[in-house]
Amino acid sequence: MTHDTALPLPTTADFPVLWPVPTRWEDNDHYGHVNNVTYYSYFDTAVNGWLMATTGLDIRTLPAIGVVAETRCTYVRELTFPDLLQVGVKIEKLGNRSIVYSLAIFRVSGAESTLAAVGRFVHVYVDAQTRTPVTIPPEIHAAAAQLVMTPA
Repeated sequence: MTHDTALPLPTTADFPVLWPVPTRWEDNDHYGHVNNVTYYSYFDTAVNGWLMATTGLDIRTLPAIGVVAETRCTYVRELTFPDLLQVGVKIEKLGNRSIVYSLAIFRVSGAESTLAAVGRFVHVYVDAQTRTPVTIPPEIHAAAAQLVMTPA
């Protein structure tokens, strides 16, 4: 588990949303820690859970849906069941047809949060039936606009 030491590690203060996601028994692999692919599930759960809670909509029923076009994860520390997690969510780029999320997974223990992974998640919006690219639904765009990062 490595991280590019030239880049500063994010903290919970860097994210306007901290979405709770508990680990599950089934998340552990034979090595006794959360399997690497499960981190992507945590990202997906946080992004879509937040979208549904913020818009008040079942996003699966919209005429346009966000499909994952890219994901990336850099592992910093291992996780295990029964860790309690928070996934930090912010928007790196909000376009007309896509959203780039900047994400981080933090292990929460009491008042302490420890970074476990950093990630990136790209949603491209497509027509729910034809799967051709379309404009982001206005409800989703308005919600995402709340999390757009401001340049430093």
